[in-house]
Amino acid sequence: MDQTFWEANGDWISAAITIGVATLIALGVDRFLLGRAERATESMETSEFSREARTRLRLIRRLLFVAIILFGVALALSQFASIKRFATGILASTAVLGLVIGFAGRTVIANFVAGLLMAIRQPIRIGDRIAIGEDVEGRVIDIALTYTSVDRGDGSLLVVPNEKVVNEVVTNHSAGDARAPVTVELLLPIDVDMEAAHRALEDTDVARVRVREVGVDGVRLELKAEMDPGRDRATRESELREHALAALRGAGLLRPA
Repeated sequence: MDQTFWEANGDWISAAITIGVATLIALGVDRFLLGRAERATESMETSEFSREARTRLRLIRRLLFVAIILFGVALALSQFASIKRFATGILASTAVLGLVIGFAGRTVIANFVAGLLMAIRQPIRIGDRIAIGEDVEGRVIDIALTYTSVDRGDGSLLVVPNEKVVNEVVTNHSAGDARAPVTVELLLPIDVDMEAAHRALEDTDVARVRVREVGVDGVRLELKAEMDPGRDRATRESELREHALAALRGAGLLRPA
């Protein structure tokens, strides 16, 4: 009776055991990597991981987990003789199969490859404030294998395909020299008294004033100011605009709001 049951269901039982073992191994590897990261963090003077290390670790953990599960599923499927024969026939026409998979999964594959490139090159990291084109701006809260999650700060969450991140121009406001001056632009009336404007802005924290453009819409000024250590750049830019506008209005160069 036992032999008959095993003959009838042995392949399914072996497949289930294989997938279960693969899942346990994947979870074990994930916990091992997380534990090593925690021990490494404790040994550091700052007691915290950098954003680069945190981003890389998260992507590596997910990649290994998926790879182990897929390998386990492949081993489980190999238990069935019918699937083996089917796989043999498929392998005989790998060129056709490759074309079909390439066309059907082009977007998924492209996003996956882009995720690997991002893990290696790290153009953005978790916690960075970024802008992609004109429709994506916010803070990165997660980078997965195929997508990146961006918090816009207004209660909404953007899920951006990794291919878009790799192929489009990305402005990373959190990278570069943190001490670099903040830069903002103001548009003034075409008939503004520039000497009076310079005198008014001298009493603010503006370090440099430059006429960037003169057009039919008015005079566009570029203002630069020092960046305080530890300050948020977006907040500092907003303060600079407010101070400059208040000074110009106080000098009678702008109409009251």
